[in-house]
Amino acid sequence: MEFFERFAVPHPSFAIYASMVGIALTSLAIVVGLTYFKKWGYLWREWITTVDHKRIGIMYILAALIMLLRGLVDAVMLRAQLAIPDNTILDSQHYNEVFSAHGVIMIMFMAMPFLFGLMNIVTPLQIGARDVAFPRLNAISFWLFFMGAMLFNIAFVVGGAPDAGWTSYFPLASEEFSPSVGTNYYMMSLQLSGLGTLMTGINFLTTIFRMRAPGLKLMQLPMFTWAMLVTNVLIIAVFPLFAVALAFGAMDRMFGTQFFTIGNGGMDMMWANLFWVWGHPEVYILILPAFGIYSEIISTFARRNLYGYKSMVASMVAITILSLVVWAHHFYTMGQGVLANSIFSIATMAIAVPTGIKIFNWLATLRKGKIEFTTPMLWSMAFIPTFLIGGVTGVMLAMASADFQYHNTMFLVAHFHYTIIPGVVYAFIAGLIYWWPKMFGFMLNEKIGKVSFWLVAIFFNVTFFPMFITGLDGQARRMYTYSEETGFGPLNLIASIGAIGLALGFIVLAYNIYWSTRYMPRNIGSDPWNARSLEWSLPSPVPVYNFATLPRVKSSEAFWDAKKKGHNLFPDKVEEIHMPNNSGLPFIMSVIFFIGAFSLIFDMVPLAIIALIGVFACMAYRSFEANHDHGYHIHVKEIEETEERLRGANK
Repeated sequence: MEFFERFAVPHPSFAIYASMVGIALTSLAIVVGLTYFKKWGYLWREWITTVDHKRIGIMYILAALIMLLRGLVDAVMLRAQLAIPDNTILDSQHYNEVFSAHGVIMIMFMAMPFLFGLMNIVTPLQIGARDVAFPRLNAISFWLFFMGAMLFNIAFVVGGAPDAGWTSYFPLASEEFSPSVGTNYYMMSLQLSGLGTLMTGINFLTTIFRMRAPGLKLMQLPMFTWAMLVTNVLIIAVFPLFAVALAFGAMDRMFGTQFFTIGNGGMDMMWANLFWVWGHPEVYILILPAFGIYSEIISTFARRNLYGYKSMVASMVAITILSLVVWAHHFYTMGQGVLANSIFSIATMAIAVPTGIKIFNWLATLRKGKIEFTTPMLWSMAFIPTFLIGGVTGVMLAMASADFQYHNTMFLVAHFHYTIIPGVVYAFIAGLIYWWPKMFGFMLNEKIGKVSFWLVAIFFNVTFFPMFITGLDGQARRMYTYSEETGFGPLNLIASIGAIGLALGFIVLAYNIYWSTRYMPRNIGSDPWNARSLEWSLPSPVPVYNFATLPRVKSSEAFWDAKKKGHNLFPDKVEEIHMPNNSGLPFIMSVIFFIGAFSLIFDMVPLAIIALIGVFACMAYRSFEANHDHGYHIHVKEIEETEERLRGANK
């Protein structure tokens, strides 16, 4: 009995029991479906063992969309609880669990895989590469992220969910104040996914530097690829720090060390510093790719080259550097002194300057442009005024003295969502729609897409703008209820109604994917948007080898110049192409990592040691396998037949 008690949920509820039933039924349906349609072999050969960067990107995006649904459910639950005063839909414990999960899932398990999905699919194509630098590493990066996400999500039905907030501040996250294994799940799941993230950063930075097409210089990279370059620099700079912080936190909880305790020489504020030294650059790890996406889309649908290319690059580099020196603005109120607050206040306001440069460059690109309001362009246009509200309120929060009023109120929650949702979610949806035909060979329906856009754009403001007002009136964040006498009720009800409309907009987006998959035509050509960068020179969908012959690049808009000026992008003759073999080892290794992490969460040290031995065994096997696994060759005749079939189908 003690064995089963170890895995019991400490604070059960109807919602948790319903989740258990839902997970069991969903898992059963997947197994039955795959067995009935005899797809186990296909799933293993084509997806689980793939090292194709495009398929890995699609799996990242699929995981991100699933996690977006999960995060939306959490958000609706939070807003339902806050809709009226003295509500009892959620008690304080479950409210803590839900808002803790909402933050982690939306940032780490929705936004990050969305970023990596688009980066995997687009970046190699934009630089004229046939693959990434390390295909096997790319596969294990995805599977480590995926196992981390699954580990975090099973916490709600096995052992108990994290309940110390998405920042997991100590001493609240210590064994004394969070005695369940929920925070252990937090530490180990983010450690797994973070390890995959760090591998991805190394892989793609190497890819961009070492695998560009002949003639493509750094100052000719498309803006999306430039955004990926600086993003991966940030990943490599800060994720090791986060890994150290998570390791220290896990050791405090599992092995009784004293890194973050409030006694015995520990320092709880060290966690806050380490977390935000990672956490604030993490915001820009998400925002910078979004800036790259908007640059591509605005340039394409304004039918103009991007205004101020060099200043756009310089502003991204400036944002990257400044993002590393602003972390302490997250705890102005924690007694660090006037001098420190002033320094971080100035640095925080300074970061608005390069961000403003980008906005003015986008507006200058639109000026005198022949603007076409496609769905991706609508998302991009809505971003500018909405993000501006988030930016202005960010400058308000940057003032240390004023932050004593704003800190830990709903004003801060509103500010954060006014930056992250238009600055990240809008961008990734716009990018998904924009590059969808390159991934799947058909477009998403424009009419349904615009319905989804208007629902999200309108109800986003209905949801979050009232929080600015209630925050200034004193409504604290993280409070699960409030009294009628506070006067917060009417605006909270409006915000909760807005959350329902916002969720409806994302449901329409999901319906658009379903409807378009079934009914949209497949003969769309290779360049349905009349775009400018190199990926649009390829067939839709892109063949496994990407380029039959490597392009010869002479400008940052090589494909546009080839269309308008008659440049020959592909002057070389077709030759055999070498490609890497698929491998099941990344998946197997990630499963062993999952077992090891799960074992540590429940203090099953012998099993964790066995898992560690298994990881090293996989690494040793790969070392010997590399001597005889030389990949495979695609012959000239097969390449020519593939090109004729794909390009013929797209005429």
